[in-house]
Amino acid sequence: MSILKKNKLKKSGTITTKQEQVIIQTARPTDPYGDYYEFADIGVENSFYEGLRERVPVIDAAISKIIRLTGGFRVIASNVRVQDLLDDFCENVTVGYSGKGLTTFIDTYLDSLITYGNAVGEMLIDSDNLQFGGLYNAKTSDVEVIKGNNPLEKNFYKRVDNKRYPLPNPERILFTPLNPQSGQVYGHSVLKGLPSLSRILLKIYQCIGQNYERTGNVRYAVIYKPPTDGSERMFTKDRAQQIAQEWSAGMRASQGGEIRDFIATGDVDIKVIGSDNQLIDTSTPVRQILEQLLSKLSIPPFLLGLNWSTTERMSSQQTDILTTELEYYRRQLVPVIKQICDVFLKLNGVKSALRVQWDTINLQDEVQLAEARLKKAQALKIESELQLTEESNSE
Repeated sequence: MSILKKNKLKKSGTITTKQEQVIIQTARPTDPYGDYYEFADIGVENSFYEGLRERVPVIDAAISKIIRLTGGFRVIASNVRVQDLLDDFCENVTVGYSGKGLTTFIDTYLDSLITYGNAVGEMLIDSDNLQFGGLYNAKTSDVEVIKGNNPLEKNFYKRVDNKRYPLPNPERILFTPLNPQSGQVYGHSVLKGLPSLSRILLKIYQCIGQNYERTGNVRYAVIYKPPTDGSERMFTKDRAQQIAQEWSAGMRASQGGEIRDFIATGDVDIKVIGSDNQLIDTSTPVRQILEQLLSKLSIPPFLLGLNWSTTERMSSQQTDILTTELEYYRRQLVPVIKQICDVFLKLNGVKSALRVQWDTINLQDEVQLAEARLKKAQALKIESELQLTEESNSE
């Protein structure tokens, strides 16, 4: 394999471990102008999705819940002699600058896959000692993927200063698109289609904040009406200024906890601005939009603390739908997990078939499967007893 060839790379980023130094080819070069690089439209799109998760907490909570519910896993080797070595690697492999364990890498990889529709990682190999140095979660905007000369080939590039440079060791790159269209390399984010609804939801929340700011910070309209006989008309301006000063002084005193009465002569009318208007009931439109968002993310409302009216049967159906979604994400991650462990074993001179064993998603599914196996065993037992009875009677 070309991965076993010694090949010194141009330094772009390093992770230092106890015994070796490995080079990250997918990391953005560290120079003072690094933040100004533009990576086509994918960088802008990724920033938009990041902002969407920050501004709509229910979306961020749903994605985090999906990642946690996907669960842990264990990689099983057909060669039992290397199982301990493989378990130690999955538990202690270095991930990035501060992470440990293959599960940590896969969680971040899945987060990128759901949010951006694409996930990029890199296996860090010490080219001098041919040792597995660690794993690195690359930003999807730092790496450009282009179709090759045939439908089964893809090339990886890194853009620096609007120039495209091919990565020297593409066999070390891990790339997974989510639901790519026919003939396309890049996938689509789960959040695709949500910006328009989220924009409406944010407007509703903004209006709610403005309305409560209006009702919480009460504003007053103080109206002075001079006498109709004209005796005070020439002093109307002075009277209005005096009333305004006294009213302002009373409001400032109330902010400090001092209670001060307001006394005025003449016909003075005081009203609360906007007191006749009632707050608009936003529960219905907010729930309708949240239902659309959660249907896109396939998360049951009760998992996010949304106490909407539902039945036990409906909750069971929603749980089954979520289980199907989690199984789909697991199928996307299995090839990546196998590729990483396969490279690790080959670097250690071992070849073995691998199988990924996932944790049970929930206990309810396990109970239902156990009940089904029990009923099947009981049916087989009854059938065998009936067959023995028939044979004995025939004799």
